Amino acid sequence: MLTGKNLLNELVDELNELKLSHMAAKLDSLYNAPGFLEMDHMTLLAELIGDEYQKRLSKTLTNRLRTAKLIGSPEELDKCIDSPEREYMPSGITHLLSSLDFIAKGYNVCILGASDAGKSYLARALGIKACNGYSVRYFHSEELLESMAALKQQDYKKFASKMKQLLNTELIILDDFLLHTITEEKEVKILFELLEKRNEQGRSTIVCSQRDPDHWTAMILNDEVSANSILKRATKHYTIMIKAKETQ
Repeated sequence: MLTGKNLLNELVDELNELKLSHMAAKLDSLYNAPGFLEMDHMTLLAELIGDEYQKRLSKTLTNRLRTAKLIGSPEELDKCIDSPEREYMPSGITHLLSSLDFIAKGYNVCILGASDAGKSYLARALGIKACNGYSVRYFHSEELLESMAALKQQDYKKFASKMKQLLNTELIILDDFLLHTITEEKEVKILFELLEKRNEQGRSTIVCSQRDPDHWTAMILNDEVSANSILKRATKHYTIMIKAKETQ
């Protein structure tokens, strides 16, 4: 029976074979540290598992941020508070959303405000935090609709697969929503399908727009029925207005 250094080397090799490299390195470090023999079993397990667990969490977060197209983004939710530059209405809404309970409940968030008010900043900050526990994707609305419409025409099977992926994502952020007029009926249909099915499946969507919802009809082919249907789903739960303050 192996003991001491020989047993350590075998355990380290086995952990590495199991692709638990951080745990293997931690075991080697603990063994060579003073007080190893006096360490109780539960503390030893906590040290070994805790390090591997944190490393894997970090890797998972990095992968989620990369998939969401938010890797390296500097936005911080703690900075989304009332200040001399801007005000978030209703009062306390950013603190409420910071719990991310809206994602668990499948609620939508509509963020409104003028250009440079901080809509994208808040949406991206929420997306970054959500990556700790949810799948997230960030899109510029116009680019997504144009690419989906083209894909649907070119390869419906790939379009259906892409739509399924979008519907399964726990949080989608649609930035620059209706920045320009949607001129293609097929894009309107895709937008409605995306919002409708995500609503049915209890998936959260964040929409950022500098246009008041009262003016959305003019941006959607003047199609009042489609515009009202899209508006109803986008603004169903939380609507935030970010008001930029005039600086002296």
